Amino acid sequence: MTDTLLHRTPRDELPEPLRQVWDRLNELTGEPTFVEVFASAPELLDFVMGQFYGNIFFGGRVAERYKQIARLKLSLVHGCRTCNLQNVPGAREAGISQAQIDALDDADDPVHAPPDRAVIRFAEQMVLTNPDGRMDSELYGELSAHFSDAEICELGTVMAVIGGMAKLSFVIDVVEKETYCPFAAAS
Repeated sequence: MTDTLLHRTPRDELPEPLRQVWDRLNELTGEPTFVEVFASAPELLDFVMGQFYGNIFFGGRVAERYKQIARLKLSLVHGCRTCNLQNVPGAREAGISQAQIDALDDADDPVHAPPDRAVIRFAEQMVLTNPDGRMDSELYGELSAHFSDAEICELGTVMAVIGGMAKLSFVIDVVEKETYCPFAAAS
């Protein structure tokens, strides 16, 4: 369980649409603190859940499959347990096999198709634990073989928002961390 200092809105005090979001998050992760805390700023919750996830992540110009690969790669590296509990099923629903999920730490594994490899390599540059991440000509060439510049920008924006939200979620303690999480406070 998380140990946030921010006020939590109990489920029975949430408006009905947020109760549904709470129920889904609780069903997937057993940890609905994110919704309970962000319920105090419904416009922010709408930005994350509706505008970002609804319009860009599950919409946008890039196929959801690639955004699911990127999101899962980020959450696995960042060690967000709450995220992993929802991102693995999301990846599976997007057609990513368990073998591909298990091989996300190796972009060169033959289980990955070339566009997947490019997305994994891009995500490796975007993880919070890589302060020197950059787009070099080799990565750009690999990405541009499968994605337009607009699609590369969309993938990068998706990862930037997810990475930023992960950092915020760690700072305000609204998600559970894996034991290996590099952002877990020393005990």
